[in-house]
Amino acid sequence: MTQRRKLTNWLIVLVALHGIIAAAGFFAPYDPVEQDRGRPYLPPMHLHMVDGQGHLHVRPFFYPLRLREGSFDQYEEDTAGAVPLRLFTRGAAYRLLGLIPSRLHLFGAVGARIHLLGTDAYGRDQLSRILYGGQVSLLAGLLGATVTLLLGALIGMAAGYYSGWRDELLMRVAELFLALPWLYLLFALRAFLPLAVSPLEAFLLVVVVIGMVGWARPARLVRGVVLSVKERDFVRAARGFGASDFYLLRHHIFPETASVLLTQAAILVPQFILAEMTLSFLGLGVPEPMSSWGNLLATLQQYSVLVSYWWMYLPALAIVPFFLGYLGLASALQQRTTPYKLEEKTGWNPS
Repeated sequence: MTQRRKLTNWLIVLVALHGIIAAAGFFAPYDPVEQDRGRPYLPPMHLHMVDGQGHLHVRPFFYPLRLREGSFDQYEEDTAGAVPLRLFTRGAAYRLLGLIPSRLHLFGAVGARIHLLGTDAYGRDQLSRILYGGQVSLLAGLLGATVTLLLGALIGMAAGYYSGWRDELLMRVAELFLALPWLYLLFALRAFLPLAVSPLEAFLLVVVVIGMVGWARPARLVRGVVLSVKERDFVRAARGFGASDFYLLRHHIFPETASVLLTQAAILVPQFILAEMTLSFLGLGVPEPMSSWGNLLATLQQYSVLVSYWWMYLPALAIVPFFLGYLGLASALQQRTTPYKLEEKTGWNPS
């Protein structure tokens, strides 16, 4: 498989995954904050094609769950009545992609509620909360990576282009940030910020906090590229013709750093998603009732939930395909960039 094909495939995978999260209202059967206090910790329901009498059904169906006799938290299927699964049903109102009002959902049921991934302590649908929570976690990761790369690019280009005391000062600060454990730094920064804030303010605080602690590594990488590029003949020629520093940085130096920044973006996004999850898990991120993958996992801090309700672990698995997708994209970008560098420096053409 060619490098371009690998890169295209990973991009398609990531676009599809992000598309599902972006259109969470369509794929989620219910409103993520809608509660059903009479059905806490309902286990995931199973879809069937064959009923108890051995009859094959054309449409998938499920059996409603009822409390097992003599139990207060154990459920069993009520096989007295099968409820067919319906596609493209109307349900809770939402805004598709945050813009288009709609009530159309991918699936649902009439006369009963279906919970394919179970419910939480308040009877809220776990699948809906995972999908909506992904919007918060992914957006925090994307925006945090954007802030980090912007800072890293600006500081790295300034240090590499101007050199001298500016380079020494900026790189010493970068080394300090690299030496500090980022997780504890996140806690320290977040601890100084107010706790009683709205969900939107908390989200923006998380983005700013995680975005400002990871700039050092991209800055050092960009600085190395700039130190090499600024000595090339075409840059020297442009400088000899009177080009300004801004012109050189914008038209000749910054484009050379694009491949490094793209690769770093593919690496940093999943790291920052995990950072948001960590903060929210510890109660320092996005608060209830807004869902994120981190605060969905916060219930696992209760021992009874940890040992009794296995489906509460499922939000932790949601990030796995995104991690694999971004790491695969980073690998493809790195492989695509390296041959050109080798060809440029040594004249060797891998093809």
